[in-house]
Amino acid sequence: MTCLICIASVKRNQAVWSCCGCFCIFHLVCIQKWAKDSLFLVSSPLTDDDFGKKDYPWPCPKCRFEYKRSETPSRYYCYCGKVENPPLDPWLVPHSCGQICEREFKPPCGHKCLLLCHPGPCPPCPKMVTTTCHCKKAKPVPRRCSAKEWSCHLPCGRLLLCGQHTCENPCHAGNCQPCPRVSKQRCICGRQTAERLCASPQWQCDQVCGKALPCGNHTCEQVCHAGPCGDCPRSGKRSCPCGKSKFTLPCTEDVPTCGDSCDKVLECGIHKCSQRCHRGPCEICRQEVEKQCRCGKHTKRMPCHKPYLCETKCTKIRDCQKHQCRRKCCSGNCPPCDQVCGRTLGCRNHKCPSGCHRGSCNPCPETVDVKCNCGKTVIKVPCGRERTIKPPKCKQLCSRPPTCHHPTQEKHYCHFGRCPPCRQSCQKTLVCGHLCPVPCHDEALVKQTGLHQSAGPWEQPSEPAFIQTALPCPPCQVPVPVECLGQHEVSPLPCHSAGPYSCKRPCGRLLNCQNHTCMKECHHVTKINGSADGKKAGPECLQCEEECTKPRPPGCSHRCVLPCHPGDCPSCLQMLKIKCHCKLSVLYIECLKLTSADLKEKDLLTSCKNQCPKELPCGHRCKEICHSGCCPLNCNQKVKLRCPCKRLKKEVQCSKIQEGQVSLECDALCKEMKRKASEIKEAEAKAAIEEEKRRQQAELSCSATLTACKRSLANGSFVQPNKCGSELNAGPPTFCRMILRAHNF
Repeated sequence: MTCLICIASVKRNQAVWSCCGCFCIFHLVCIQKWAKDSLFLVSSPLTDDDFGKKDYPWPCPKCRFEYKRSETPSRYYCYCGKVENPPLDPWLVPHSCGQICEREFKPPCGHKCLLLCHPGPCPPCPKMVTTTCHCKKAKPVPRRCSAKEWSCHLPCGRLLLCGQHTCENPCHAGNCQPCPRVSKQRCICGRQTAERLCASPQWQCDQVCGKALPCGNHTCEQVCHAGPCGDCPRSGKRSCPCGKSKFTLPCTEDVPTCGDSCDKVLECGIHKCSQRCHRGPCEICRQEVEKQCRCGKHTKRMPCHKPYLCETKCTKIRDCQKHQCRRKCCSGNCPPCDQVCGRTLGCRNHKCPSGCHRGSCNPCPETVDVKCNCGKTVIKVPCGRERTIKPPKCKQLCSRPPTCHHPTQEKHYCHFGRCPPCRQSCQKTLVCGHLCPVPCHDEALVKQTGLHQSAGPWEQPSEPAFIQTALPCPPCQVPVPVECLGQHEVSPLPCHSAGPYSCKRPCGRLLNCQNHTCMKECHHVTKINGSADGKKAGPECLQCEEECTKPRPPGCSHRCVLPCHPGDCPSCLQMLKIKCHCKLSVLYIECLKLTSADLKEKDLLTSCKNQCPKELPCGHRCKEICHSGCCPLNCNQKVKLRCPCKRLKKEVQCSKIQEGQVSLECDALCKEMKRKASEIKEAEAKAAIEEEKRRQQAELSCSATLTACKRSLANGSFVQPNKCGSELNAGPPTFCRMILRAHNF
């Protein structure tokens, strides 16, 4: 926030004053000086006697709201006026006390502001009240107190002042407007009639009444009035000029003087008039009195009506603290210094016109016009600010002629300095016939280099210089359809580079082999014999060097002996080395014969004509000639068939045995021999079981003897063991050691 008097920022810790009209904030010192200077300028034309007798107002610097001399601020208060010198609190609004505002709303409604102490005006009253409309016809509704007056928009209907018509306006606030109808009405005296508004039925004409008064000697001198004229103003008791005597005389005679002294107080306010009763004003006071001068230093006898001023000059210093009063016979209430300040103001253009004062001068009151370039837009700024303020933004179009080849320049507003670069398209005709589409380049900034060479490394490089020059039109960028060299595609190319080009794809033309295409990058192809076929290879295309990759006949695994060629491949004449069906012989057969033969012929070609060496499931050799597939199962070989006990035998065909058609059973002799053999096996099995039991019994007795020997060796005593087949002739210790050694202990 800026103080409009000193044009300085208002800080948190500075004493301020807020106007109650516009709520603008000023420094307290600045507004005190402003009020003092304003009062001096207003009272400077006054005489010394009138100074200080009248309370002249001083205005707000911004809204000119007038304040009395007694309302000049002398102390620093918060916004709501409760706290003097409010403390600085960073959590509150600057210059606020932080308490509830409690200022009455304007216009007053009976409520108070509930916001915290704040700058500016209080917001509208937020209280809810129940009110009816202006005409009192609608039902009461709840509304904000600040907007409690509302209209129902129905006709008002109240009786107007004329007493004859009603108000036809919509529901409104305040008194109804005067009746707008016109009627013929008489004046008060009734002599004249005129058409007048129904709202003003009483009016006066310009004629004097002229009626005879009751005295019969005079007439009424009042202008058009109502009622009786009254008594003659010269009738009854009348006083003489001095007012001491009263006379009852006819209205035709004047009141005489009484002959007594006048005794009216003269203008001096001390003495009385010494003349006899007289008509007209009294004379001036001519008595000689001892008068004291205004400063109280001298006395002198002189007429009472003359003021006495001595020649002594006042030596007091005036409020400017620079000059003496120097007024003759000063009463001590020295007026403000009447000399002009004359110091140069901050604008550096004018001198201070105020009276001599203390402190810094007020800002220059003069204003200066700041104009735009064309002079059609003008703003007024305080004197001295014209050097720093920006020129006004003019809404008029720039009228300067274009500096490029265009007949007219782009529309832009009035400005200072050079016009902005032309942004219209160049539209010059290029060599190719197209128009240049880039922005105008007649005044392009070009950096100049190499104009100045430094004398050494110690010399600082200068900033590059830019010159304004016309640049040539750039190459034409209009897209033109162009076909590639190999006629694969049509692409739009810039006009300046339009020409045959390679699309980087493979050529793709069919080579003479009729099997492959040219893999060379897109290139020019010369047409042969005026051929318009774009798919055939030309002399610039590659020659096919691949092997023939055409499919071979089924079963042939050999490659074509020719290079890549058109048409069918020749017949394969290579010899195949294959084994016969029985895998014993190696055969050599032409590939063509083998691949062209059917299944029966292939079987004959791959047979070695020898007997098949394969064995049948029965174990005999196959009797067929070398063949494919499985051997037949009807074996005709003669084999011997035996009974289950192998005693009887018989010769039959092998195939019948495999098929289970022939079997040989044992006879009675075979069964008897089988029974005897089973009895012998049972006897041998029983003998083996008995032998096993005896062996296990011997092992148990031997383990008991070993345990007794271990104990005797441990205790040093000997117990005669049972016989277990070991030597008993040796002594007890020796015998035990032999037993233990025999059992690996």
